[in-house]
Amino acid sequence: MSRNYKFHNKSGLYFVSFATVNWIDVFTRQVYYDVLADSITYCREYKGMELYCYCFMPSHVHLMFRSSNNEPSGLLRDFKRHTSKKLIEAIENNPQESRKEWLLWMFGRAGTKNATTTKYQFWQHHNKPIELWSENVIKQKIDYIHNNPVLSGLVINAEDWKYSSARNFQGDNTVLLIDKAEFIQ
Repeated sequence: MSRNYKFHNKSGLYFVSFATVNWIDVFTRQVYYDVLADSITYCREYKGMELYCYCFMPSHVHLMFRSSNNEPSGLLRDFKRHTSKKLIEAIENNPQESRKEWLLWMFGRAGTKNATTTKYQFWQHHNKPIELWSENVIKQKIDYIHNNPVLSGLVINAEDWKYSSARNFQGDNTVLLIDKAEFIQ
């Protein structure tokens, strides 16, 4: 991993993006989004995650977060490990999943290509953490995160995407709570 993509400032505010292996559109069903939302809620309550901005897309996730425990790398590692296990279980146990065999085959195939994976690999390994150092950069990343579903053609307005903090910025906290910060207007 490049030096540019590491958590150097353990107490810093970071923008991260991570995707499913092969950019597979897994997040097409409510049950899979719920796994992500429940895991974020758990991390906020018990793991010291401060979440300021997010967007769950069909194949990837964007987060703007800080670790109050000064362990951003461990926090993200644990989040990805937990969600990958829970998402594989959700796929295996979902009688409505028409792509079950294909999805499990793809994750199994990715797992066989990785020496550190025992059976399935769900997430790509890189997170590309970028420390956010100025108000300008923070606003730029918020706009990028919130406009991702718009630029992907999924919605017309950012706040119409259910799994985005663009809704929180409009006062709608029905999916996830986010932390308030003086640097975010």
